[in-house]
Amino acid sequence: MTERLDAFMARANAAYYATHDPFADFTTSPEISQVFGEILGLWAAVTWQLLGAPTPTLLVEAGPGRGTLMSDALRAIIQAMPAFRTALRVHFIETSPRLRQEQARRVPDAAWHDDLSSLPDGPTILLANEFLDALPIRQFVRRGTDWLERYVGPSGFEERPIDTVVPAPPATDGDTFERCDAALAFVRALAARFAQHPGAALFLDYGPEHSGLGDSLQALAGGKPADPLGPPGTADLTAHVDFAALAATARAAGASVHGPVPQGMFLAELGLFQRTNRLAQHLRPAEAAAVMEAARRLGEPNRMGRLFKALAIGSPQCPPLPALGG
Repeated sequence: MTERLDAFMARANAAYYATHDPFADFTTSPEISQVFGEILGLWAAVTWQLLGAPTPTLLVEAGPGRGTLMSDALRAIIQAMPAFRTALRVHFIETSPRLRQEQARRVPDAAWHDDLSSLPDGPTILLANEFLDALPIRQFVRRGTDWLERYVGPSGFEERPIDTVVPAPPATDGDTFERCDAALAFVRALAARFAQHPGAALFLDYGPEHSGLGDSLQALAGGKPADPLGPPGTADLTAHVDFAALAATARAAGASVHGPVPQGMFLAELGLFQRTNRLAQHLRPAEAAAVMEAARRLGEPNRMGRLFKALAIGSPQCPPLPALGG
């Protein structure tokens, strides 16, 4: 069977998440430090106020993993802004039955959805950490003056004439350009939603701030790099997020755009290190050192602080959002 790369990637990741514990292969920010989820909860609370404190408000997480981020966020919200906890309704966008069970143990009052389309109408704040990177990408390869699209066949990559226009940057022979139609469609759907109701969506993920050429498709299995074209379902497939393309798509759809900014700057402005210091004061020395190391891992530029970015989109008249450069 030969299929387009995005179809192969979607099929492979669906099989992987249905049969594996992904956290055996990688660790996401909420699992690194509880402060990450707490900070995002406080960001959501302030954003809710900026949107006019509508009641009720949907607090949605896309790709919620084990539910750790939302659990930490709700704990911080209850302490800092109980009115927001009363107003919010938790919704998860998650297709994996295995992960839904994990999430229900931590956030039992959540409602689950396969995609955005079944969310109730109303004001919405959406959080998405390392969600976009797992969405399926298409790859196009420059051959002479033409672009060819990559397909996956029994012997590996195959190249075929494209059935779409590729608005790629200038390229030379052999260059690769990636496009994530699923991520762009997700942003358009959010923009349409925010045109009708107040809302904002925060994305934290990895990739360059500006779009460019290159092959970023990668796979992890057993915590180690693997062949992305190996048997579907045996590895987690991801690719870099094109933040410039997401921002341009959101603007074209009428949404406001905030950022992107490096994750380290975003978290530091929201109090990552101050909050971690306060937490460490109540711990044994070894535990305190561990939580401080976790904060540095999230925020330092030579670790996750620069490669990871924070980008938000919001309602057309949304005011500047916390820690996003505006």
